[in-house]
Amino acid sequence: MDMDQKMPLSRRAFLTSACCVAAAPLITSITLAAAPGDKRLITIVLRGAMDGLHLVQPYADPAFKLYRPTLALTPDDGLIDLDGFYGLNPYAKALLPLWKSGELSFVQSVSTPYRDARSHFDGQDVLENGGATVGEEKTGWLNRALSTIPSSSLRKAIDVNASAELLLRGTNRVDVWSARTDLTMNTDELEFFERLYRSDPPFAKAMAEAANTDFSADELYADEKRGTKPEDVARLAAGMLMQDYRIASFSITGWDTHARQTPAFKSPATDLATAILTIRKTMSPAVWKETVVVAITEFGRTVRENGSAGTDHGTGGMALIAGGGIDGGKVIGQWPGLDEASLLNGRDLMPTGDVRELAAAMLYRQFNISPDSLTNTIFPGLDFNRSSIYLKSV
Repeated sequence: MDMDQKMPLSRRAFLTSACCVAAAPLITSITLAAAPGDKRLITIVLRGAMDGLHLVQPYADPAFKLYRPTLALTPDDGLIDLDGFYGLNPYAKALLPLWKSGELSFVQSVSTPYRDARSHFDGQDVLENGGATVGEEKTGWLNRALSTIPSSSLRKAIDVNASAELLLRGTNRVDVWSARTDLTMNTDELEFFERLYRSDPPFAKAMAEAANTDFSADELYADEKRGTKPEDVARLAAGMLMQDYRIASFSITGWDTHARQTPAFKSPATDLATAILTIRKTMSPAVWKETVVVAITEFGRTVRENGSAGTDHGTGGMALIAGGGIDGGKVIGQWPGLDEASLLNGRDLMPTGDVRELAAAMLYRQFNISPDSLTNTIFPGLDFNRSSIYLKSV
């Protein structure tokens, strides 16, 4: 397929992206990306700093209940035992069958290198740019990965958002598909954008593509099948990976649980479980077996609960890995312990792994990207040898 060949994009989605491009020139709306074979990768960004100690609780660590007198659970009051040490939050109980079938693992005590102001914006920047500091890289690590995948045949990557997130933003072409279905364009509005972009060749080309795009995808994903809920977005992402796409990304929000964490955690935890199960349900068994889903967050939360029965911004956190072909049903990573001396700065879970190491391992596993590319182009300065713990575990 030629790079300029028309792609089956939704008219509404394309125009939504085009509007966003006008506001943010760094975002590329309609583009292609290369990936070989039948392996798939879905990245879910958990925005707001998910409390991994609340999702998968180390209930057998004697210090846990002392730090969290109201938040900590045990198997006696609803926590779902996983292995005698960790237990799954009951709000995520829908994930238990995946755990039992070996299609889900949790990655404990991981973080990015970010240690500074505990800003969501800065933390997400480091998470998505793949560097060691805020603003170190101006493009996303998943976008940079696209140009390093060997033996490429023409495949596509898709960002299921209103506009491209930093994770997939860069020089490699990536489709942006909005889950919104409430945006319409009248003739006069289309003419306005054509006039607006007339003197700018890239935007003019985008509008020309929008006007002449094959809209068969609207039939495949009719309005009743699209929406903004995590379940809808997950279904769309999985459906696209059932076609030509091999890489997808989307986000789930709502994890900033500073107060009343127990009830506040229900919605995002349920959304996450629903999204992963929807991906599995939407895909055929053969495709699910070739797929890895990685869920990551910008940082963890404090070990101690605060005075509002919530938790504040911390450091060490948790990631999730799911897929039909992984060796799951385990909690991966080195547990640092919760005694005072083992905490980071006396308040946070000590990170024993780097989220970038996990991402590098999954890119290597799925697309056979060379270690040299992983440590120089995608995650500059990363020690790929440290990723071996994740490769051995999946």
